[in-house]
Amino acid sequence: MPAITLDTSLVDALGSPTAKLLERAFAMTNVAELLTHYPRRYARRGELTPIDSLPLGEQVTIVAEVRSVSSRQMRQRRGSILEVVISDGAGALTLTFFNQGWRANDLQVGRQGMFSGKVGQFQGHQQLAHPDYTLFDDVDAARLNAEAQQHTPIPIYPATSTVATWQVQKAVGAVLADLTDVPDPLPEQLRRAEELLDARTALQHIHAPETFEQIDAARRTLRTHEAFVLQTALLQQRQAVRAMSATTRRPGGLLDAFDSRLAFDLTPDQVAVGEQVAADLQGQWPMNRLVQGEVGSGKTLVALRAMLQVAESGGQSALIAPTEVLAAQHLRSIARMLGPHLAPELMPTLLTGQMPAAERRKAALRVASGQARIVVGTHALLSASTTFADLGLVVVDEQHRFGVEQRETLRAKGTAPHVLVLTATPIPRTVAMTVFGDLDVSTIRTMPRGRAGIATFVAPVAEKPGWFARVWERAAEEVTAGHQVFVVCAAIDADATGKDAKAGADDTPAAVVRDGSDPVEPEQARTRWGVVQVERLLADIPAFADIRVAILHGRMPGEQKDTVMQAFAAGEIDVLVATTVVEVGVDVPNASTMIILEADRFGVSQLHQLRGRVGRGQVRGLCLLVTEAPEGTVARARVEAVSATTDGFVLAEIDLDLRGEGDVLGDAQSGARTSLRLLRVVQDADLIALARACAEEVLIEDPALERHPGLAAAIDRRVGQQERAALSKS
Repeated sequence: MPAITLDTSLVDALGSPTAKLLERAFAMTNVAELLTHYPRRYARRGELTPIDSLPLGEQVTIVAEVRSVSSRQMRQRRGSILEVVISDGAGALTLTFFNQGWRANDLQVGRQGMFSGKVGQFQGHQQLAHPDYTLFDDVDAARLNAEAQQHTPIPIYPATSTVATWQVQKAVGAVLADLTDVPDPLPEQLRRAEELLDARTALQHIHAPETFEQIDAARRTLRTHEAFVLQTALLQQRQAVRAMSATTRRPGGLLDAFDSRLAFDLTPDQVAVGEQVAADLQGQWPMNRLVQGEVGSGKTLVALRAMLQVAESGGQSALIAPTEVLAAQHLRSIARMLGPHLAPELMPTLLTGQMPAAERRKAALRVASGQARIVVGTHALLSASTTFADLGLVVVDEQHRFGVEQRETLRAKGTAPHVLVLTATPIPRTVAMTVFGDLDVSTIRTMPRGRAGIATFVAPVAEKPGWFARVWERAAEEVTAGHQVFVVCAAIDADATGKDAKAGADDTPAAVVRDGSDPVEPEQARTRWGVVQVERLLADIPAFADIRVAILHGRMPGEQKDTVMQAFAAGEIDVLVATTVVEVGVDVPNASTMIILEADRFGVSQLHQLRGRVGRGQVRGLCLLVTEAPEGTVARARVEAVSATTDGFVLAEIDLDLRGEGDVLGDAQSGARTSLRLLRVVQDADLIALARACAEEVLIEDPALERHPGLAAAIDRRVGQQERAALSKS
């Protein structure tokens, strides 16, 4: 067989049947992708998995011993059932095979092995029906090799219902046996300074270690590879942006006129970030800046001042928002801030897909002619029929809500326009470095004066059922005091299925690691609350008889959503029952209370964002996090973390620590293959910083990586054409 390299296709390396199986299960097509499908843990031959903690309905892989084997005839139809009881010494589990009595020859009492399948239940006992399995050596051979085997780790790979861990192990072993020419992506100086393994040895030791001691060194080496390759790719993208020529946009009379009419002073951070943005707009290359700040910290004002600087030279700015409610809110806010002196000249224009056809045509004409120098919209801005006269600035609100292709479509409507990204989701330093490494990052921490603040409390209704009624009493009291209340639900209709029944937190026992995922907690029996159910509930509470209740969710027509939101903002609605459509951008200073039902079904950052909808004016905010999650669970920890602090940056770190990074670049940031493998942005903060500094040095000396072919090849593999295109658009 010819030698195998990292670029060899899996069809050539393993044959078509195995290659197709791996592609369907894991979307991998070449050897490099297979070899970066790292083991998630390692087992010992004598190590048994606690069977009594296996989660029902989940795909699991366990190490266990055969305790008994029996066969019986089926009663209702012809055929037999082979039942094999396996045990960890404490609990027991039944393996069930229909009409496969021959398996009794393999599954003999005393044999140990790995068993993989979906955990089911029959007559109150857990079972695996038709599981995959692989057995360790037969009993006699096992005794002879016991001492050697005891110290040989068994890699357990992320698996699926169609591909078991040992099938992955077999494929990896076949590839490693003939693998040659593994170029090292690290500069030799860095590898020696950090005492890392060479690339070929690192792959061998992580996939086929002879001892447990070999694993740590391999992981450390491959984590460094990952950090260095990713940081170099991001810095290359920054180089590419800075190689473009941008139209210089200098401030002038428009910005001076706006600032002179402001009824308040800018916060120190607004001033500092505003100066950074103003300098970027006058630079030689397009601005590519991320501005992060708490809800209500004044990011929109910073963006508007940038729009005025662009408008000074006749340029247009387009602000794209994730929802129509938010787009309409932005337009009203911008028009209000511009006032009657500037609004007619700049003609801020709304463009959304739900506008009446005639109104939308008029708006599109104002945009195309250049009359509208400030344009706010949703995905309608991306339409081929939407053109700009001189698009100079693209403002993306809540970047995580948009795909890369969507952002690039808007950006392509101008000639190297400046890009300003706004996010109210605080981003830890290491995440910013890893996810937005090609953007300059600015942070607004100081909040405008006059905010009354927010008090947050957890309502653990499973332990204290009486608190549920008290939540609604408290809401009625706030309305009686002249204030307004948000009630947020995780679903539109909790009794519906499909898209309406929005999935919540995924909980399974911490002691069990499911194939292909991290440990999570067990799902508890609980009451589900959707917008529909809450509306019915409030209609039956006497205290709400004279309270004006309305609902809001994403499936309502755009015009209806905007009407409801405007009515709430105008004080014509007392209690708004909604989904997370109110998460961003809704500004109702009189809203004092935020009630979040099934709060544990939301992430930490999302809870913080929702909480930020209240306490925005002179009225002190109250946030009630209603949950049935048991104490001691990760789900409960998320909720309690939010109640403990209002510092979004602290919460961002906690959130990252609780849930892990997942796909750090994410679908909205890049292509399918860019999720992190071994690198962890919290634990590996120092490593990421080191990798970035080294990558900067390499690119200064060798911008085209001509003297670093291993690194160039690793970037091409790790950040392929699709991902590179995606990075160039983010």
